[in-house]
Amino acid sequence: MYYEEMLKKVKELQKKSDITILGIESSCDETSVAVVKNGREVLSNVISTQIDIHTRFGGVVPEVASRNHLMAFNGVLDSALKQANVTLHDIDAIAVTYGAGLIGALMVGVTFAKTLAYSLNIPLIAVNHIRGHMCANYISHKDLTPPFVGLIVSGGHTAIVKVDNYTDFKVIGSTLDDAIGECYDKVARVIGLGYPGGPKVDKCAKEGKYSIKFVKDKLKKSYDSSFSGLKTAVINYVHSLNQKGKELPINDICASFQCEAVLPLVEKTLRAAKNFGYKKVCMAGGVSANKFLRESLSSGGKEQGIEVYYPEMSLCTDNAAMIASQGYFNLINNVGISGLDLDAVSSINLE
Repeated sequence: MYYEEMLKKVKELQKKSDITILGIESSCDETSVAVVKNGREVLSNVISTQIDIHTRFGGVVPEVASRNHLMAFNGVLDSALKQANVTLHDIDAIAVTYGAGLIGALMVGVTFAKTLAYSLNIPLIAVNHIRGHMCANYISHKDLTPPFVGLIVSGGHTAIVKVDNYTDFKVIGSTLDDAIGECYDKVARVIGLGYPGGPKVDKCAKEGKYSIKFVKDKLKKSYDSSFSGLKTAVINYVHSLNQKGKELPINDICASFQCEAVLPLVEKTLRAAKNFGYKKVCMAGGVSANKFLRESLSSGGKEQGIEVYYPEMSLCTDNAAMIASQGYFNLINNVGISGLDLDAVSSINLE
């Protein structure tokens, strides 16, 4: 009965000039709740991070993440409503990340969202976490509209996609093994920089130079990528120097690794935009905060007459504002309208 009734409510909401969505995000180690109007106007975006907790373990511990989501959600929800100056009765629908991510962490958020939606008798909207990242661009760039080529770079995903409208994604290239963000973290760990690795590698790379040739891009003519070979080459290089008792050239390792990880992605993304006739490229995901990647993509886009967009730094990491934004576009396009049987899933197809 709930689902059938919500389908009717969705039709009514689609006639409204203003739709207010409450977003819920818990795919990894960030507990976040946001209130967003019409997919672009952020009224609040509260994030409770667990980085300090997981740093002592050298990475995210799923069980610890789930327990901390349980403890954090009520307080984060209260803060989000207060900052937005609204009550739960002002919310038109609930949007929640149901995948991809850590299954236990996702279950906490999905259960929380289902409880709220049912108690308020408002629609529940399932959101693909990775698609949500792309929507951070709609918040940062109010006039941005599809179509465009998207570059998704995170700890769990690396893909080049065609975005023809707000809910239509077509994958044209992806990693064949590891994600670029996972690779950054592993390299940072092996050279002693610790967790989280991405920002630390990026910072050290600025002080170094591309002087070490690790691997060649064997997928140069493709839109696909591979990072496991690069990661292994860095690890072997470091182990070799350690065995010889030599000092590690940390900055040069970071600069060389970063060039070989980032520059092929930039070339493939811009080539895809040119080949498909798109004049816009949008970047999304946690690694979109990487300054070298931003600068390389922006300068390459400028040379080829392609506009490059990326979210403001605060929206690059996992957050509920991007989930609420995607939830809005899902709602007005009749996508992801869910019943109370919605389940969390650890792996999800971008398309």
